[in-house]
Amino acid sequence: MRVLLVGGGGREHALALGLVRDPGVSALIAAPGNPGIAEVAELRAVTATDPAAVAALAVETAADLVVIGPEAPLVAGVADAVRAKGIAVFGPSGAAAQLEGSKAFAKDVMTAAGVPTARAYVCTDEESTARALDEFGAPYVVKDDGLAAGKGVVVTDDRSAALAHAAECGRVVVEEFLAGPEVSLFVVTDGEAALPLLPAQDFKRLGDGDAGPNTGGMGAYAPLPWAPTGLVDDVLRDVVHPTLAELRRRGTPFAGLLYVGLAMTAAGPRVIEFNARFGDPETQVVLALLETPLGGLLHAAATGTLAEHPPLCWRDGAAVTVVLASAGYPAAPRTGDVITGADRPGIIHAGTARRAGDGALLSAGGRVLCGTATGPDLAAARDAAYALVDGVKLAGSQHRTDIAAAAIDGRITIPS
Repeated sequence: MRVLLVGGGGREHALALGLVRDPGVSALIAAPGNPGIAEVAELRAVTATDPAAVAALAVETAADLVVIGPEAPLVAGVADAVRAKGIAVFGPSGAAAQLEGSKAFAKDVMTAAGVPTARAYVCTDEESTARALDEFGAPYVVKDDGLAAGKGVVVTDDRSAALAHAAECGRVVVEEFLAGPEVSLFVVTDGEAALPLLPAQDFKRLGDGDAGPNTGGMGAYAPLPWAPTGLVDDVLRDVVHPTLAELRRRGTPFAGLLYVGLAMTAAGPRVIEFNARFGDPETQVVLALLETPLGGLLHAAATGTLAEHPPLCWRDGAAVTVVLASAGYPAAPRTGDVITGADRPGIIHAGTARRAGDGALLSAGGRVLCGTATGPDLAAARDAAYALVDGVKLAGSQHRTDIAAAAIDGRITIPS
C-alpha cells in the first residue's frame, strides 16, 4: 500500500513512524513533511490546505491511501477533493470537520445528540459575552469559535481578560467551567463502527503546575493509571455513538479520527471539545504503544470496513512525551536557532528545518520537537523521555519538568 501523509508537524512525524512500521505499507510519501519525517519518507512540496493540489499529488504519487494530519486541510475540504479522485482518505469531509472548525457547530451537535457537556452560549458582541460570563461566573471559559491551532481557549479568573479575548476573536463560545482532570480519547471511525485508542492526558499550559499561557500542548502520557474502569465504554456509549448517529442524520457522516476531549467531573465525564484529527502531542504516546499495524487500521476506516478489523493490540508499559519549545513561545516564538543532539531515536520533529548550504538543523516553529519514550511503567518512560530532551541543545528553549509527575505520584483525583 502506497500512503500519502499530509502535514509537517510532530503529529505527522509520529504518524509517519507508525506507518513505516506497518509491513503492509510499501511506500510513504509526506507533503510537505519535515526533516524528521524525511528520514523515513519521500518528501513532496504541497500547500496542505489546497484541495486541488493535494488531490493532484495523490493521483501523481499513485497513493492507495491519503492520511490527512492537521485540522486546517480537513476544514478546507481536502478530503473531499481526494475522495472525488476515487482515492481512499483517512479524514472527515469538510462538512463533518466543522465539528472542530466551529465550536458553535460542535455544541449544536452535542445538544442534539444528548452528549454530556458544559452549558454554553454563542456570543458575538460584548453585551452577550458579559451576560454569559456573569451567569457562569469564574473561572471564565471563552473559546474562539474557529480554528486557533490549539491556542483559542482562555480559562481565567480575570473577567476583563475574558472579555478582551472574546473581543479579539469576534465570535466565541462562553462555557461553564468543568472541574476535574482532563482525558484525551482518540476514536478511529468509518462513520458507523468505532475503535477507541488508549486514553491519554496532555499538558496545555506552558509552565510547571499548569502555570502560564495556553499552548498547543507541552507533553503527554499514556495510559492513565487513575482513569476509572469502564471509562472508554461509557464514552463510546454516551458520546461517540450518539455523535456519529447525529452526524449521519444530518447527512454529514464522520469518517476519520474523532478526538474526544473530556473533563472527569463529579457528575461523570463531560465533553470539553471535539477535534477532527489526531491530537498533538498525545499522538506521540498513543501510537508508541500501538502494536496493531497503523496503515491497515486507517485504511479500514477510510474504506468503510472497520467493523471487520481485528481488535487492537497494545504494548505493555507506558509512554511519555516532553515537548521542547522555542524561546518566546507561545506569544512570539523565535526561529532560526541551531539544534544539536536531535538525531536519536525517540526525538520527534515538530517545528524544524534544514539550513541551505550546510544542512544544519534549525528551529522553525514554536513547538520544535519532543522526546518520546516508552518503558515498563510510567516512571521509567518519563525518565527516558527527559533523558532524550536533556540531550538536545537549543538556545533559549523551554520545557515543562512535571509531565506525568502527578500521575506517577498518585496526585490526580476525580472530584466526588
